[in-house]
Amino acid sequence: MARGKAELALDLPRPTALQACSEEEGSKQDIVYTALRDAILGRLIAAGGRLPSSRALAERWGLSRGTVEIVYDRLSAEAYVTRMPGSGTRVSAVVPDRYMMPAGLAPVPHCAEQDEIYKTEEVSVRAGRAFVARLADPALFPISSWSRHLASAIHGAHADVLSDADPQGLLTLRTQIAAYLRSYRGIDCDADDIVVLTGIRHALDLLARSVLRAGDKVCVEDPGYAAATQIFTEAGAQVVPVPVDSEGLQCDQLDHHTDARLVYVTPAHQSPTGVTMPVTRRLALLDWAGTSGAWIIEDDYDSEFNYLTAPLAALKSLDHGDRVVYCGSFNKTLFAGLRVGYAIVPRQLKPRLLKLWQTTGRSVGVTEQLALAAWLKDGGFIRHLRTSRRAYQERRDAILATLASHAPGRYTISGQHAGFHFVLWLPEGTDEAGFCARAAAAGLSLQGLRSLCRDTVSAPAVIIGYAALTMAQARYGARLLADLLTG
Repeated sequence: MARGKAELALDLPRPTALQACSEEEGSKQDIVYTALRDAILGRLIAAGGRLPSSRALAERWGLSRGTVEIVYDRLSAEAYVTRMPGSGTRVSAVVPDRYMMPAGLAPVPHCAEQDEIYKTEEVSVRAGRAFVARLADPALFPISSWSRHLASAIHGAHADVLSDADPQGLLTLRTQIAAYLRSYRGIDCDADDIVVLTGIRHALDLLARSVLRAGDKVCVEDPGYAAATQIFTEAGAQVVPVPVDSEGLQCDQLDHHTDARLVYVTPAHQSPTGVTMPVTRRLALLDWAGTSGAWIIEDDYDSEFNYLTAPLAALKSLDHGDRVVYCGSFNKTLFAGLRVGYAIVPRQLKPRLLKLWQTTGRSVGVTEQLALAAWLKDGGFIRHLRTSRRAYQERRDAILATLASHAPGRYTISGQHAGFHFVLWLPEGTDEAGFCARAAAAGLSLQGLRSLCRDTVSAPAVIIGYAALTMAQARYGARLLADLLTG
């Protein structure tokens, strides 16, 4: 049986895009990855089916074996396949029947009948203090390059652009954002799909006020992002915490909430546990949303920073039924004060959201949009991501090395493969709140995991943010933390 499934994979035609592909290995990797992923999602290779060896596929498709190995590792990281010594590479993703249906068969969701305005509260955090999470290092931002783009944007702007900005965002910026999302997040989108906002919280607020009625049910991760819960609560929603495990939101628990209007998730790097949602669970989540008529909000807040493999494709890339609102932000990747974010809003929701945005805020600053569009176009953003990724990985590694040297056996960690933070699990029986208080007295800023839980009873743990620290601050903070762990 295994041989038959292996032959099926071998019979997959060589992707035609390889014929016109450049010699760059990165381009070939993307083409091969997409071909195999689509074959799995289309059930051309069934769950449990065995893929050919990397050597066999490389010979058949005219590739280097290293290219195929990288693609297989990427598919494994996203849980499409499982790689086991002696057993080869087998498909592990389970594709629901509903995923194979045309998008038009999905039920028509309900929409809010009335808009109401609610306030949201901003939470202030500061770079350079160990161990603040969810914050990039503003010192890495190339100010001189950005200043040139800002000046050029102002000098070259037409009067009509400066006086009457499109509430959806400038076309030049939306075009560049769409190109980035196609190339780096795997999302099939164009400029018309993008709405430019001030950040992810802004997107959540507009969605809450344009989609929800008072009393509507919203499912959130538990533990999860506290600001999202607050925004939905202030919009009058009934917020329902759903437990998180080692694969993210427990989608089977959603079967108890088929009347939910929204579900909010962070699938790339769950906030705060840092786990990644595998593809089988992502497909199950999409299947649930299509069946129940609910909307999914995907917060992709730090997906650009993966230290093991290429950033995982977004949940939105699998969204054939237009059920996912995808939210991203440059405030996390560049600097917090920029206040430029974006969303891909389903066609049915976009008119109402844009009307509310036009009424309450009109648009994001034009000069920032023009400068950012030019910076994206000339590759400055991608260069900055590469520089930042290296710096953040070095800081993370410095903290891990210091802890391993000075507090061996006193902790465990998880979620360190990506993002701006990881979770440090304290010894069993530790008073989490007391540990955080002692850390504060020593000059450290720690957030306890239990403080982010609603119904879930978590083991004692703290969030270790490292991105906004210098190397010296990272090592010094880690030494103080090690002293607390061993004291």
